[in-house]
Order: sequence, then C-alpha cells, then structure tokens
Amino acid sequence: MAQIQPRKLRRKSVRYGVPVAVAGVAAATVGLVPALASTGDPDLPKISAEDLVAKVAKSDVEHMSGTVKVSTDLGLPSLPGGGSGGGGGFGGGPHGSDGGEGKDGKGDAADASPDKKLSELASGEHTLRFAADGPDKQRVSVMEDAAEYSMVHNGRDLWAYDSGSNTAWHAKAPKDAKGAKGGHGKSAERWQGKKPDAVTPQQAAKQALKAVGKSTSVTVDGTAKVAGRDAYQLLIKPKGASDSTIESVRIAVDADNGVPLKFTLNAKGGDKPAIDVAYTKVDFGKPDASSFDFTPPKGTKVTEAKPHESAGVGHRAPEGLTGLSGSGLEVVNKSASDWGKVARLDTGMPGGLGGKQSDGDAAQMLDKFTDKVHGDFGTGRVFSTRLVNALMTDDGKVYVGAVTKDGLVKAANQDRAAK
Repeated sequence: MAQIQPRKLRRKSVRYGVPVAVAGVAAATVGLVPALASTGDPDLPKISAEDLVAKVAKSDVEHMSGTVKVSTDLGLPSLPGGGSGGGGGFGGGPHGSDGGEGKDGKGDAADASPDKKLSELASGEHTLRFAADGPDKQRVSVMEDAAEYSMVHNGRDLWAYDSGSNTAWHAKAPKDAKGAKGGHGKSAERWQGKKPDAVTPQQAAKQALKAVGKSTSVTVDGTAKVAGRDAYQLLIKPKGASDSTIESVRIAVDADNGVPLKFTLNAKGGDKPAIDVAYTKVDFGKPDASSFDFTPPKGTKVTEAKPHESAGVGHRAPEGLTGLSGSGLEVVNKSASDWGKVARLDTGMPGGLGGKQSDGDAAQMLDKFTDKVHGDFGTGRVFSTRLVNALMTDDGKVYVGAVTKDGLVKAANQDRAAK
C-alpha cells in the first residue's frame, strides 16, 4: 500500500490532530450501520494516498441528494429519566446558548432546536435524507417512525422543524457569514457549523483529513462499492499513540469525483464501529429548487434564536483543541502524539463530581457511571465512553480527550508536575 510521507502533509495539518476532530464529529453528529451491502470490490486504477487526499480536497461537487445511514455506538450509559446521549449532552441542548426565545417572549426552548435534535444522533441508528445546491442551500431530514425532523438552509435563513411536536426553530445568519457581503470572522465560522451538511460523510472526512500529521499513517486500502458507486478506501491510523482510544478512520472516496461517500471510525476494542456515516443512495444531479423552500405550517410554535446566538457553537467538529480555547480548554500534554492530546478545563468548583455533600443515592449513581482514580494530581472520577473519556478531579478540574483512563491520569499527573 502506498504510504504518504509525513512532510508532504504538514501544510494540511492542524496543531492538535485528528482525535479531537473526530471526537467533535461524534459529539455533534453521527455514525452508521456496521456495514453496507456490497456488490464486490471494483477494479480501479492504482492511486497513491497523497493523490487520493488531493482528489478529496479538490472535489467541487455542489449539487447532490441522497439517503444517509447513521449509526453511533459510543458506549454511552443510559441515565435515569432519559436515553443515552440525550438531553443535550452534546452541544448544549435546548436550554443552552441556542435556545432562543419563543414568540411569547418567556424564553421557552423549542423542541425543534438543532442542538437538542442533532445530539440524539450520538446514539443508535438513524436514516437521513440530504440535498444540497451549492454552499447556500442544504436540507437534511431525520426520518422517524411517525414523524420527520428537518433542517433547511436557504441563504441567510436556517429553519428546523419537528412534525411530531409541530414546533419550529429559526435563525438568521450574521451579515459576516459566508455568502453574505463581506463574509468573514468567527460568527461566520460558527454559522457554517450549524448548516445541515454538518451530518454528512463529506464533513466528517474533511475534519479528519485536516488533522493529518506526522503521527498519522495514511494509506490506500483497496476499493469498495458504496451507494452503487466505485470508491477507493482511504485508511487513517495513529502511529505511536498507545493511549489513544482510536483504532482507525476509514473513508470511502468516490473514484470519479472525489466525494467522500462513507466515513467509519473504529475505536479500540469491539467489533462494531464507534461512528459510521454513509450514503446508501446518492445522485449528483441538481435537486429541485422547491426542496429548499420552507414555511412553518399553520399553528406551529416558532422559536426565534437570539440575534447574538444565531450562529451558536453548534455542531461544527473542532479542528483541534486550539479551536476550543475560547471555552476555557487548554492542552496540557503538548508533547504527546496528536492522537493522545488531553485538554483541561478549570471549573473553579472544588469538591469534584457530586461535591462532598453527595447523599447515598448520588454516591451510588457516581459509582455506577464513573471510576474512582488516584494519582499525583490527587483524586477524581473518570466518565468513560468508547471514544472520549473525561477525568473530573476533586479540586475542580476536568481533563478530556480521546484517550484511555490511564492516558487521562498520566496527563493530569504531568499537568500537576508542571506547576
């Protein structure tokens, strides 16, 4: 298999690597069924890994539609009173920064809030219908048994509608958003992360490939049939990162136009992918213009996002830990492999998870969902998933990364020693 030389990809890298990028994708969006039916691996011309990465980067397909299968198995525990991964645990939820205010002005969060609905994609299997007509028009619908949830981006307007509850959420892009006059700035970046295409294989692959660096192996690993299309398989694996929870990332790239058709992230341990996103049907023709029209049905309860929050922090997969610096996160083990980075957040709330006043029931719940750990840093508890783990110390610090429990303890000890 052709091997990319690390030096040739440095211009495409970011400082803190793939793990947090794919962790962001997991938190905000996606996954797929374990495997799609295959009609046999196609016989395609040989291509180097570097040329295949370049093919993805140069892909300029703007018109497409299709069906996306999403399945996520992060190993999240089922908490009392709700399903695993729900309740806005990824991205703030309906009571977070994007809740906005209802028409009655009382600030009731809309059930249709994207933060609330898209966080549900962090667990289980889902079917989405997606359409795009250039950078300013996208639509994605989450198909459910008796209802449909849709997000529609058309120009500066972003609508989300839940037919089950007959509620809608509406935001207006800031004037500096991409596509608007003078588009630039952080609010534009955040707005782009809100758009419906954030849940596609293309966006997942884009974030992963941005983070390719010297601690990463990138190879072409055969071919595949995805959604009836011939595709090359790009395999991304960590090098020298024993503490990483990530085994590999596999991206199926359309052999004709370079569009990523399938994104699969395998965590260490277990046969089922942690994240898997793929098209089962795809059409590169221009969708009907009416696909991007939306008017709330009569009687719909509409929540308008607050102007300063309409861009939100939403579901954009971070391009490295530096992308989260505004949230108070700081990388504590900068010398570690890109795949082993750990960030620290100082909560300013000594006492640890649950505090010192936890009653018996709270203590039992903590024992069920977390593991007690000790180290040079002191004591704390680790909350674990298959992909991202978090250590909450008794002195009010939180360490998080796509690393093992031992990796978190090691990073916390290093952080303590550095002070």
